[in-house]
Amino acid sequence: MRDFVMPPAAFDERDMGTPEREGAPVTLTIDGFAVTVPAGTSLMRAAAEAGIQIPKLCATDSVEAFGSCRLCSVEIEGRRGAPASCTTPVAPGMVVHTQTAKLRKLRKGVMELYISDHPLDCLTCAANGDCELQDMAGAVGLRDVRYKAPAEGGLANHFAPREASGAANPQWIPKDESNPYFTYDPAKCIVCSRCVRACEEVQGTFALTIEGRGFDSRVSFGARADNALASDCVSCGACVQACPTATLQEKSIIEMGTPERSVITTCAYCGVGCSFKAEMQGDTLVRMTPWKHGKANRGHSCVKGRFAWGYATHKDRILSPMIRDRIDEPWREVGWEEAISFAANRLRGLQETYGKKSIGVITSSRCTNEEAYLVQKLARAVFGNNNTDTCARVCHSPTGYGLGQTFGTSAGTQDFDSVEHTDVVIVIGANPTDGHPVFASRLKKRLRQGAKLIVIDPRRIDLVKSAHVEAAHHLPLRPGTNVAVVTALAHVIVTEGLMDEAFIRERCDWDEFQLYAEFVSDPRHGPEATELLTGVPAAELRAAARTFATGGNGSIYYGLGVTEHSQGSTTVMAIANLAMLTGNIGRKGVGVNPLRGQNNVQGSCDMGSFPHELPGYRHVKNPEVRDVFRQAWGVEIDPEPGLRIPNMLDAAVEGEFRGLYCQGEDILQSDPDTKHVAAGLAAMDCVIVHDLFLNETANYAHVFLPGSTFLEKDGTFTNAERRINRVRKVMAPRNGYADWEITQMLANAMGGNWAYTHPAQIMDEIAATTPSFSGVDYALLEEKGSVQWPCNEAHPEGTPLMHVDGFVRGKGRFIVTEYVATDERTGPRFPLLLTTGRILSQYNVGAQTRRTANVVWHEEDVLEIHPHDAETRGVKDGDWVRLASRSGETALRAKVTDRVSPGVVYTTFHHPETQANVITTDYSDWATNCPEYKVTAVQVSPSNGPTGWQRDYAEQAAQSRRILAAE
Repeated sequence: MRDFVMPPAAFDERDMGTPEREGAPVTLTIDGFAVTVPAGTSLMRAAAEAGIQIPKLCATDSVEAFGSCRLCSVEIEGRRGAPASCTTPVAPGMVVHTQTAKLRKLRKGVMELYISDHPLDCLTCAANGDCELQDMAGAVGLRDVRYKAPAEGGLANHFAPREASGAANPQWIPKDESNPYFTYDPAKCIVCSRCVRACEEVQGTFALTIEGRGFDSRVSFGARADNALASDCVSCGACVQACPTATLQEKSIIEMGTPERSVITTCAYCGVGCSFKAEMQGDTLVRMTPWKHGKANRGHSCVKGRFAWGYATHKDRILSPMIRDRIDEPWREVGWEEAISFAANRLRGLQETYGKKSIGVITSSRCTNEEAYLVQKLARAVFGNNNTDTCARVCHSPTGYGLGQTFGTSAGTQDFDSVEHTDVVIVIGANPTDGHPVFASRLKKRLRQGAKLIVIDPRRIDLVKSAHVEAAHHLPLRPGTNVAVVTALAHVIVTEGLMDEAFIRERCDWDEFQLYAEFVSDPRHGPEATELLTGVPAAELRAAARTFATGGNGSIYYGLGVTEHSQGSTTVMAIANLAMLTGNIGRKGVGVNPLRGQNNVQGSCDMGSFPHELPGYRHVKNPEVRDVFRQAWGVEIDPEPGLRIPNMLDAAVEGEFRGLYCQGEDILQSDPDTKHVAAGLAAMDCVIVHDLFLNETANYAHVFLPGSTFLEKDGTFTNAERRINRVRKVMAPRNGYADWEITQMLANAMGGNWAYTHPAQIMDEIAATTPSFSGVDYALLEEKGSVQWPCNEAHPEGTPLMHVDGFVRGKGRFIVTEYVATDERTGPRFPLLLTTGRILSQYNVGAQTRRTANVVWHEEDVLEIHPHDAETRGVKDGDWVRLASRSGETALRAKVTDRVSPGVVYTTFHHPETQANVITTDYSDWATNCPEYKVTAVQVSPSNGPTGWQRDYAEQAAQSRRILAAE
């Protein structure tokens, strides 16, 4: 495959055979060339560094050496035999020969044995041209195979369905095509074990094994009766990528053939921000493979990024603009000029009638930094107001507030590589194996190496106990008591004298710490006093606190189970207190790390999407900040903060907010209290939805502007570790325009007079106006691959670790974190607590993943309920149940499981048929209005199917999605 990798020169794409090592330099001689490499490096890798390729089959640089194929044998002066170069480390003065008559004969004999038990269908094989077995046969000069079937009988093999006699071959196993994305063909397996090792070492699932011995050895998906789909396999693709033959092969390659070019880009799913090679035939995407030099994923992937990209060409995708006068009318397809003119005239008319603050925007955390920047600029520079918000409002806005108050910056402190140096990890309110699986694989690898894990979560998530991983402590707290639990951990650390006093005196405000220490030392915050409230056993909590305070490098990773509470901001500050208390800030292996839910939720916040902040988290009330943008944009900036999403909806119901431009966000499905969201949208006179599909919000839209996928545009995403990664256009936009161009057309139709011709120009403007991005441009990103902000004159190559020599705000600030119970209470009518989350195969509201084969793993939302709660309600596994709260009701099927505690139920929100957010309330975080998704008082009762509300909703949605036939 021809490989046009961008950036092309700076990164070596070769497979070096074994992983890179760190150590003192060692010099040796290979084939007459002096080579210097770090101690611990294998001879194979040392040779590759010198440009000498040693034949190999069982070795690849993503897993540890195994030494089974013997194809990589070399000769070493002063040693007998021909050791495997993949498992032999370098030594000073070593003299190595990789090409001798003896080695050529040995390698040819090894290859002859492999080929004798392999089908010779190379011309029709899906791996033709991309097969290492084929390549190595050529490399060793194999031209014939001496092993022939004897005249009196057949030759035992694994690839022929029948023996020469016509009888069934007991060694042959048919191809396994159960997985929707790849096949497993045992007939082509050479039992190199690369797939098994990738599953163990890279992914950490241990779904594969080698069963049998000798000639009977074969790769197995667990139990003999299991196929790939029924096994523990999570379809990350690591085994497929490691396979040197067509044994494990993508179905897209089988169907479409070998790619001819590739482009490096960034995944558009979760906040990990994996780098991928989009492998193409012309402008058709054939497969996505993780890029080995991607600094966030280091060559790994998950089922979504690796395989779930088919939504880009799904039949549901809308490619033409559409308009309608009223939401009860069918859609009418029009050209871009007419759609933009219709939208602009409506918005201008609303401002003329109701005032300039009567309209606003919602930016997208799925679009690029450049696109988010333009949408908030549209509000401020063209609409003339600060009515801009983003989906971070309903996920990580408390992160911005809490970390800003304590550390001085609204982002995580570490890079993902930092987890390789941690000794104790707290995972609180996050489920990385489902929500951030590539990071989870790196975390599990560190845990297998001996790091300890503390899980704080109402559910028994996979990290509590799974293959070769078990948490040292699981604190199954009652939903809504995060603050009490984290404060109790701090109580133990302070009262037992386990805090890092030297760090606190040097790096933090000592007076504020003393006030905090007095507060946290109060006996009412002790584990024994809070046990009845939180449900966490006092002894277990004390043990966890001691483990974290005394276990070495301590890191904290948290997710929406922290932020989506009425005290979300308080919990973030409590976590920051805990990190400062133990001195776990400012070096590798420590830190406070929010696991962001969407691919660019960090970036959308950085770009000024909040109504009170301009790009770079600078408040609109500051005249010197407004002046920067006045000079850049040529307009005055309103000093008054605008409306948040909940305020927009409230104002719409009251008749004051009349128009909305919503880019790449489905607030009707994702935001809480669905009925209130619907009421707000229905009250508006102009709702513009800019998206890939007719989503739920589009039910109330008057204009639909078809969006472009991440494959169809240039730009950047910023992931959870502040890493700015390039997004590169690999095909032309199927809708005709990239999203930034559509926003520009709308701005210009309203008098914006913008003239961008490429997103690089937008990034230049971002850099000119935003201090933390001042050193960022596309040339730097091409050279470095990615950088982490702040990237400026002081940090020209970015900042992997924050707060190394001091906090951004100067001294770290301890803040008193008093627990305040949520107003959402259980009672006789609603005795259970509902909490929500995600599942591995689906993403957010499911608009993308539901339009891929991922539905085979999750075709509907289900309600997890503890066996005791199910039994008392007469509910069995798979039964329909009615889920009701003070806000509304829905129906879905029950899954009876002890993963949840008694009194707690759990569901996902990926499927609009369920509309789980009709249950959630409008309670929110005290500081940021982030909704309290994680605590809703509910009742569960048997049901015979969908509720009347669900049926009415489905009927209204079907009516809303009617499209008039094109004339």
